[in-house]
Amino acid sequence: MKRAQLVGFSVAFTAAGLAYYIASAFMTPPAPIMVEKQVDSTDVLVAGSDISVGQIVSEGNFRWVSWPKKAITPDYITKGSGGPARMHEFAGSVARSALLAGEPITTQKLIKPGQGGVLAAILPQGMRAISTKIKAETAAGSLILPNDHVDVILIRHLRGRSGQDENVADTLFRNVRVMAIGQQIETKGGKKSADVSASTATLELTPKQAEMMALANSMGEITLSLRSVADLSSDPERAGGLDLNKPQNNSVRVVRYGAKSRVYGVN
Repeated sequence: MKRAQLVGFSVAFTAAGLAYYIASAFMTPPAPIMVEKQVDSTDVLVAGSDISVGQIVSEGNFRWVSWPKKAITPDYITKGSGGPARMHEFAGSVARSALLAGEPITTQKLIKPGQGGVLAAILPQGMRAISTKIKAETAAGSLILPNDHVDVILIRHLRGRSGQDENVADTLFRNVRVMAIGQQIETKGGKKSADVSASTATLELTPKQAEMMALANSMGEITLSLRSVADLSSDPERAGGLDLNKPQNNSVRVVRYGAKSRVYGVN
């Protein structure tokens, strides 16, 4: 190859490399400019790990997390306002509700020792907890879980006008929350069914309803009718004015095995 050709190839190769370098420089996006913005924050006491209902907590269950001051409510416990002492006071308390890791700790979510047991801690103010006997056929096949809502039905025997015994079913309460099934007060580990060996269900009722429930337990058999989650807000009012000592007028007579019986519907 002639010398002139080698020089020409060298010049062309150098020009091509220079052109590629210049083009790459123009195509490379500029480096982002980082602007630091100071946020006014303070340390807030939060759950260091998931805390379940009824769990007894210690100082190891808490931690401090930087929190924007604009997002802090008066219920939050801050480090600058006696927080460490408050954290020490919370040691040994019982969780009234489930807490997720990183969720702020408040006095409403924990109950101190001596202020009541687990069930009393999760029972809303003004409400009462009362239990009733259950079995598979009276509790939706043992598929009712804590925090489900049910209708409470009383089945009892009455002497009819004809002098024959009649079976009567009365809906005592509607849309009642189940607080516990046996000793189980919450569902853990994705459990989809209650303890089949449980013999009691604890219900959340008003004081007047609790009186009626105690009377109904002595009058006949209680059946719990499970409600759909889509039906909870459509029927917020609870029945409770039924007089168990008086028969109802809206009765339906059904013939069973040659004997008549009545079923009462109360709404």
